[in-house]
Amino acid sequence: MFAFILYCFAFVAYAVALAGQRWSGRSPEEHKNRWGKIAIVLTVSGFVLHLMFFFTRWYISHIPVSNMYEFMTFLSMMIFLATIIVYLLYRNLLLGAFAVPVGILIMAYASIFPREIQPLIPALQSIWLKIHVTMAAAGEAFFAVAFAAGLMYLIKKVDFRAKTKAAKWERFGVELTIFSILMILAFVAVSFSFNSAGYQARFEKQMTQVVDGEQQVITRQEVYVIPPLVKPYGGTTLEMKPFLGMTEPLFEAPKWMNGQDAGRQFNTVIWSFIAGLAAYGLLRLLFRKPLGLVIQPVLGEIDEEDIDEMSYRAIAIGYPIFTLGALIFAMIWAHEAWGRFWGWDPKEVWALITWLFYAAYLHLRLSRGWQGKKSAWLAVLGFVVVLFTLVGVNLLISGLHSYAGV
Repeated sequence: MFAFILYCFAFVAYAVALAGQRWSGRSPEEHKNRWGKIAIVLTVSGFVLHLMFFFTRWYISHIPVSNMYEFMTFLSMMIFLATIIVYLLYRNLLLGAFAVPVGILIMAYASIFPREIQPLIPALQSIWLKIHVTMAAAGEAFFAVAFAAGLMYLIKKVDFRAKTKAAKWERFGVELTIFSILMILAFVAVSFSFNSAGYQARFEKQMTQVVDGEQQVITRQEVYVIPPLVKPYGGTTLEMKPFLGMTEPLFEAPKWMNGQDAGRQFNTVIWSFIAGLAAYGLLRLLFRKPLGLVIQPVLGEIDEEDIDEMSYRAIAIGYPIFTLGALIFAMIWAHEAWGRFWGWDPKEVWALITWLFYAAYLHLRLSRGWQGKKSAWLAVLGFVVVLFTLVGVNLLISGLHSYAGV
C-alpha cells in the first residue's frame, strides 16, 4: 500500500528532524522545521491515500470495519488523523516521531490477517456497525496519540543512571513499554516471513456446541500460518510442515483453552513473546545500554510541559468520542441485536474497564493535580489496556465480539 510507504518515509523525516543538523549545514531550528514540514506533508499525503483505500473498499462491498484486518487498518488511519489534528492544535512537529510509528505498527499488524472481502453476517448488517465501531476507533486513536506523548515525556524525564528504588522501577516501566512495542513489531516480521514462505499447519478437533437447545458434537479445523509450538487441546495433526526438525508441536494447550481457535491464539501469544525477546536482546547487545537511554538524548530540546499538555488534550478529545462509540451506541446496538443492553461479554467488560481507566485519569488530572510523570504513566498504561481490549481479548478470550485470529 502506497500509504504505508509514505508513512514510513514520514517517520524517517521525523527521525531526521530529531537527530540533529550536523550534516545539513543549517541551524538546529532551520533543520528541525525543514524536515518536520516534510514529515507532516508526507503524513497528510499518506492519510489521503489511506482514506481513498477506505472508501474504495467501502464502495466495493461494505464499510471495512467488520473483521480484524479491516478494523486495525481503520484504527491506524484514525491514529494518523488524530496525529494531524493534535499537530494543528499545537504546531508541534516532533510528536509525530512517536505517534506515527504507533500507527505504522498497527497498520503492519493488520496486514497479517486475511484481506479478502467477505459478506457481512446478518448480525453486522446494521447502521450501528458504522456508528459504533468507527467512533470507538476514533476515540482509541486519540488515546494512542496520548500514549505516544506520554512515552516521550517519560523517556525525557526518567533518570536512567539514578540508583534509587523509584528510579529503577521507572526505568523498568519504560523498558517494558519499549519491549512491548518491539514484541508486536517482531511478531509482524515473523508472520510476514512465514506467510511469504507459504507455511501452514492444520489440526482437527471435536467441540461440543449447543444448537437449538441441544448439545451437538462438531468437528472443526484450525489452520496455523506460523509454526505451531502448541496445538489445540484435544487436537489431531492433519498437516504440519517441518520446522527446525519438528513434525509435531512441542505441547498441547491446557484444557481451559478449549474454545474455538484458542490453540492458534495461544500460539500467537507465545511467538509474540519469543520474537520480542529476541529483538530486544539483540538491540541491547548492540547498544550495550537500556533502549530508553539510547532514545533520551534525541529528546533533549523537547518542551516537557507541551508534551504533557498534548497527552492530556488528546485524552480529553478522545474520551467523549469513545464514550459515545464504545459504550452508549454499543449498548443501543446490543439491545437491538440481542435484546439486552449489557451481557458481560469479554469485549464489553474490557471496554468498560478502558472507559473507567480514562475516567480515573481525567479525575486525577483535574481534581488531584496529577501532571508530569504521574499523568504520563497513566497515558501509557491506558493504551496498554486499549491494546488488550482490541487484541488480547480476541487472542485469549472467546466471545461475541471475536474477530479473525492468527
